[in-house]
Amino acid sequence: MANVASPLQFGDPPRLGPYVVQARLRSAPAGFVYLGQGPDGRAVSLGLLTRGAAFDAAARERFVAAIKEAAPDERSRMRGWLGRGGRPRGAVLDGTPEVLGHDAGHAPWVAVPYVPGRPGAEWFLEQVMVGGTLIGEVHGPDFVPYWLTDRAPALPRPARRRPPLTETRRRVLLAALALALLLALVTAILLLLLLGRSDSQPQPVQLPPTVFVPTPPPTPQTPVPSPSDSPSPSESGPGSPGRSPGDDPGQEPQL
Repeated sequence: MANVASPLQFGDPPRLGPYVVQARLRSAPAGFVYLGQGPDGRAVSLGLLTRGAAFDAAARERFVAAIKEAAPDERSRMRGWLGRGGRPRGAVLDGTPEVLGHDAGHAPWVAVPYVPGRPGAEWFLEQVMVGGTLIGEVHGPDFVPYWLTDRAPALPRPARRRPPLTETRRRVLLAALALALLLALVTAILLLLLLGRSDSQPQPVQLPPTVFVPTPPPTPQTPVPSPSDSPSPSESGPGSPGRSPGDDPGQEPQL
């Protein structure tokens, strides 16, 4: 299929790392190929897995392994491990696109130079498909991966950035700071008033508790006279003038 640029569709990523996605070049069973632009203005071919292939660990691992084998840093590292030994299995074949950038996360992608008429990022997407039981070779009956039905692009997770301090948030913080200072000032004034009042006015001395013991009523010293003990006329003193009890009323005393 020729690489014919078509407009981006809904769900296509606007950026892949530092590369700006401009158009869609190709749709493969394992992913999509986009036309992008690098930070230096260079045209690049971007390969991105579908969401179904990215969720499958085996498919994702095949894509990442093909990228690492073609990456310059990974290639030099493999040479250092192998030394002067023979050519390792899965070495880079002639005609493999040069890897300019890649991401091996949950939604891996690769960027290679865009050269019309030469293989681009679709070369790495072809390594994801398995024919038969061996990778890259037709051996035995073919099968269809279960993830071919999910054709949405696997978008990388957006990086969480701290939102900038807006004018509203700044005003809220200033208002909260002013309220805290006002509460601290009111608390200090109340403490000064309470401490000053307690120092100027001495506290009253608490009296000891009073124990009340009832006393009996007083008894009289002199006896109280009764009606039978009334004095006789002779004991009470001189009687009143008049006749005595023994005088006869018919006789008059002689002179």
